[in-house]
Amino acid sequence: MSSLIKVLNKEIRIRGGVMRIAQLEADMYHFVERPEEMLDALRTSGHRIDIFTFMQRLPDTDAKLPYAWEMDNFAALRVTTFDNWWNQQIGFKGRNKAKQAEKKGAVIREVPFSEELVKGIQGVYNETRVRQGAPNSHFGKDFDTVYREEATFLDTSIFIGVYLGDELIGFAKLVFDETRSQAGLMNIVSMIKHRDKAPTNALVAQAVRSCADRGISYLVYSRFAYGKKEQSSLTDFKERNGFQRIDVPRYYVPLTALGRAGYRFGFHHRFADRLPAPLLAKLREVRAAWYNRKFPSAPEAV
Repeated sequence: MSSLIKVLNKEIRIRGGVMRIAQLEADMYHFVERPEEMLDALRTSGHRIDIFTFMQRLPDTDAKLPYAWEMDNFAALRVTTFDNWWNQQIGFKGRNKAKQAEKKGAVIREVPFSEELVKGIQGVYNETRVRQGAPNSHFGKDFDTVYREEATFLDTSIFIGVYLGDELIGFAKLVFDETRSQAGLMNIVSMIKHRDKAPTNALVAQAVRSCADRGISYLVYSRFAYGKKEQSSLTDFKERNGFQRIDVPRYYVPLTALGRAGYRFGFHHRFADRLPAPLLAKLREVRAAWYNRKFPSAPEAV
């Protein structure tokens, strides 16, 4: 259960039924510039919000604000120049992978947002029902839905495409923050049938180049660790491409008595995050096996 409201020109997503927790719709990509002003506006918005949560942007890793906080994390790459990343931050295997797409005839470039791009993205999404052992939530979406979802945050977005001839075989959407100091990969998806060309590696390489060209200091690939899931094939891929875990404070501000009680007893965390790590790993294995049997497809490589 969720709803979207606008406060101080920021889109705010409210989730939950009993405990209603709000955060920026672009959480991890955009940041709260004036927290007290935002909190006052949320209190008088006419919507019940029990807890508001937000992250601190890079490079600040120490808590700077007088609110309750817990450590969250980014998978982040410090960007200076493309050559520095290419020669110093990744190894031979990473460089070799990043070259595969062009060696096999693909073209990687920044592309403007357009209906043609959205049609290509729709094709990438509809390639398979399962990705990384879980249902592909984008599979089967109609053009209008894909267009609406990809058209978010256009004034702070950069789109990158990998093309084989006229076919889009992978794309990335970069969203940079208000200070243009960090940019996050909001989407990065490639076709499994073209994994021999390593299009995802090529997208990361172009994302580094795009950040370096604009003087953006950090490229962020979502989180390094998700809850108690510390290592995975995706984490390995991030490490090979120079991303490192950087812990930053995530603030939790209760706005109601229920929010204060909920935070005290840990109800601001998902139920799954409170389960033992070995049990979670086993459940993920069972889920992946079930979906791969139900929707057989080639294994995804990154």
